[in-house]
Amino acid sequence: MKQHIFAFGMMAGAVLLSTHHAHAQQQNCAPRPAVVDRLAQTYGETRQSIGLATNNTVVEVFASAESGTWTIVVTNPQGVSCLVAAGRSFEQVNEAMTPAMLGEPA
Repeated sequence: MKQHIFAFGMMAGAVLLSTHHAHAQQQNCAPRPAVVDRLAQTYGETRQSIGLATNNTVVEVFASAESGTWTIVVTNPQGVSCLVAAGRSFEQVNEAMTPAMLGEPA
């Protein structure tokens, strides 16, 4: 289930980045090292997963197993990272994705 949510989060992040890039840069963006440091220092979050989205943007999920907080970060090729989603109740799971979980016919 969480991998399905991650896959959805990756798609949502790419869509948000492509449709609201200029707006997001003004409010929730900074150089990647600053974003990663802030997530670690403030929330105890570390990178849990990574993927490549459209336009060579990198989508990462940061989370804290201790607090349960999570953040989805999208970084452009110039190294600017934008926060696109955040929440609580993060759980790490190890389950295989099925075609149905991906919205594909069985």
